[in-house]
Amino acid sequence: MQLDKLDRRILRHLQQDGNITNLELAQRIGLSATPCARRVKQLEDAGIILRQVTLLDPNKLDLKLTALIQIAMDRHTPERFEVFEKAVSACPEVIECLLITGQAADYLLKVVIPDMEFYQEFLLNKITRIPGVSDVHSSFVLRKVVSTTELPLEHIPQPA
Repeated sequence: MQLDKLDRRILRHLQQDGNITNLELAQRIGLSATPCARRVKQLEDAGIILRQVTLLDPNKLDLKLTALIQIAMDRHTPERFEVFEKAVSACPEVIECLLITGQAADYLLKVVIPDMEFYQEFLLNKITRIPGVSDVHSSFVLRKVVSTTELPLEHIPQPA
């Protein structure tokens, strides 16, 4: 699907506020409500809009500690990776799990937890018990300098 200027404007506004009404979105991008709703539906059908979510403030929920955990595996086999990925997918503390390259680690986890005591429990009773985990290095976020869920849309080429 080729995205035109209106599609990009729709995506920009929806990334900023997924709770915006169709009428307000249509007014902001300069369309009437029906064509705007049709375009949003096309973006959903094309898989460009995956879903809409509500973002929560972790501090107000006493989730004050964010850890970045590098995990090295003992063997690089599909079975080992599958077991690890299934195990971390079942951990609600893990908000992101990335298979990475260019490091001594195989995975990078982003974990949101209440405090260091909870982190220790999580690390010792969950992560290190996953078969194949051979090394763990943790870093803790002191301050979020940039934190966004918005994807950059400027690179999308304009249709001719």
